This record gives sequence, structure tokens and C-alpha cells, in this order.
Amino acid sequence: MDGITPTGNPSAAGGLRCGAAASTEPDLAAAIAVAVEGAVTELGRDGPADLAVVFVSKAYGSAIRPAMETLSETVPARVVLGTTVEGLLAADVEHESGPAVSVWLARLPGATLVPLALEYAQTADGGSFIGWPAELDDGWPPHASLLLLADPFTCPVDRLLARLDEDHPGVPVVGGMASGGYEPGCNTLVVGNRSYDSGAVGVVIGGGVRIRPVVSQGCRPIGKPLVITRAEANVIIELGGKPALERLREIYAELGHDDRVLVRTSLHVGRAANEYQESFQQGDFLVRTVAGADPDSGVLAVGDLVRVGQTVQFHVRDSASAHDDLVSLLTRERERGSTAVGALVFTCNGRGSRLFSVPHHDAACLQQVLGPLPATGFFAQGEIGPIGSRTFMHGFTASIALFEPAG
Repeated sequence: MDGITPTGNPSAAGGLRCGAAASTEPDLAAAIAVAVEGAVTELGRDGPADLAVVFVSKAYGSAIRPAMETLSETVPARVVLGTTVEGLLAADVEHESGPAVSVWLARLPGATLVPLALEYAQTADGGSFIGWPAELDDGWPPHASLLLLADPFTCPVDRLLARLDEDHPGVPVVGGMASGGYEPGCNTLVVGNRSYDSGAVGVVIGGGVRIRPVVSQGCRPIGKPLVITRAEANVIIELGGKPALERLREIYAELGHDDRVLVRTSLHVGRAANEYQESFQQGDFLVRTVAGADPDSGVLAVGDLVRVGQTVQFHVRDSASAHDDLVSLLTRERERGSTAVGALVFTCNGRGSRLFSVPHHDAACLQQVLGPLPATGFFAQGEIGPIGSRTFMHGFTASIALFEPAG
């Protein structure tokens, strides 16, 4: 069928089944119809899907909002979730620009799905997120995860994640910030038969299905882990009893030429997600930028709040590191015996051709290591995913939700 990108053979495990497709038809209504037909064909025609996730590229302009307001009528699923995006991916193809629509369908027997739409409001007690479904008042389902799409201009996701970590510790949140425009009101978010231009939409998923997150921050460590011995707010003053900059210079002196260049152009610091670990591997650090250094005092300013006693390690990022990190984490899932039947991918809009010299990088890696998997995703203005037992907002990251039977 013209303009369709299939996702390979549908997968099934424990009765779970997914299907997905994308269309680049220039007419939005036609593109949605083509993508829906492709996704239904892969899913199988045994009845409507339980969950649909739809991404629509901003290239469709003024046609987007009316089309998205009727998604629940055109997409055969019990729960429909969607948003506007800068670019999207389906199967092993990435559509970074131009018109494109992707539709992902999942049949999830035994799963509990609770859709939600949240708005951030100022109250007498301070800021609050309103809109939590009454179905969650008596507790979240077993194996719960939250799939979340948010507007970057009106939803303070860091505060939302902190609230969730406090109220529901250990529940992973995976998703991304809508990227369909550059000012408030330019994004459209959909859940069920309602559309919004602010806040966040999502679905709590649990019961017979589990979301297994894979969060690739695209960095690799240099030097060795060090303990913060003096700090204030976002400033690291001492590492292991020495000025932080002195420790960095020691590491720099032992690096080769290429890594020295990366230290000067792309230096990051990773904070151990679990401070009680005795050894660390990829994925154990929350990576943040090094914002600056003071050569006189020897302190380093970083893009995170830090405190004495935390273990940190310096990291660098380039395309090779980003590739190796993603492949390594996906390979770990394969070697674990992944039973994933489908995937949603939330990758930074600074990745793609802006980072890699080969096209379709993240989409192709997922399929090469774990495929064929019915998969879709989009290029986000911020990616949401857990490191350790807590969920964070990321940049330059690929955050992937693997759907598998709960066991």
C-alpha cells in the first residue's frame, strides 16, 4: 500500500499482541486511515485493540487538531493516546521531517488500563496536579507503569515525577514531551475522546502486562567512580577529599587524544542511582551536563542538585558512545530472555541525523537487536524514563518501553 511503513511480523506472547504502521500520505485523513489499516492488519482482526498510541507530525499544520479530536472514532481501540510531534519512527525507519503518521495497537488480555489527563494548577497549598482518575484512589494495579505524554510549556514534569516517586515509589514512568511546536498551545494531546493543548495525558498500565523500560543516555564513563566530599546545591566542591577540578585534571591526563577532545566539548557527570552499590555498570548513573568550572576555586557546576556522600563518575557523549550504549542495553535485554511483544520509543530530537552519521539509527538498533518488533515512537523535546528505582526527565536520551507479559 502506498505510503505505508510496516513493522515486520507481529509478535505474540501470553496472548499479548501488537501491530503498528506508519503512513507518509500528504493528506492527514488518508494518512491516518492507511496507518490504521496497516496496524490492524498486523494486529489481527480478532476485535478492537485495548490500547492505541498515535503520533502525528507537525507538518500537517492546521489539519492536525480537527483530525486528532476525532481519533477515538477512527482508531479501533478501547483507549487511545496520542500527540503531535516533530518527527516519528516506525519499524526501522525514522521520519524526521515531512508529513507522517504512526499508529501502534496492542491487544493486552488481563491488563488493567486507566487513562488520565492532568493539568498543573496553583492552589492555596501551592502547585498541584489535578485530574487523577477516581479508579486509582484505592491503589494502583500490580506491575503498574505509567505511559506519559506531556506538553513541555505547561506541564512541569520534574515536579510530577517527584510527586509520583513520593506517592508510588518504584513505579516506572516512560514517555516523552510533545514536540509539535515551539510555544504554548501548539501541541495537541489526546486521551480517549478528549483533546488538550496543555498538561499531560497518559495511561496507567498493569495487571497482566508489564512495561520494561530501557533508558539509553548515550554516554560512557571515563575515570573511576568518586565520592562527593564537599558540595553545595548544584556545585561539586570536592571529590574524594580533593578539589573537583583537580580530580578531573587527573583523569584528563590519562586519556587519549579523542577522549580529551570530548572532555572539552561534551563533558557530563553521572550520579549513581543506587548509592549502596559496590560496583557500577552502564545504566547505573543519572547523567547530567557539567555546566562550568572555576579554575581558581576548583569547583564544578553541574545540571543537578548534589550532596555529600553521593557517588559520581565523569562521562562523555558522542555518536559512537550513544550507539554503543543503546546496543549494549538492548543486548542485555535480549540476553535476559526478553519476551517483549512491542515497543514504544521516545528519542531526543537532538539524536537522529543531528547526532548519527547513519540514518534511522535508534529505530534500526531496536529492530536489529530485539526485532522484529511492532514499534513506533517520536523525537521528543525531553524523554522520560527511570534510572534505578526513580524516574527522571532526560535529554539526548532514547527511552524505550518494552511491552511484555507480567510474570
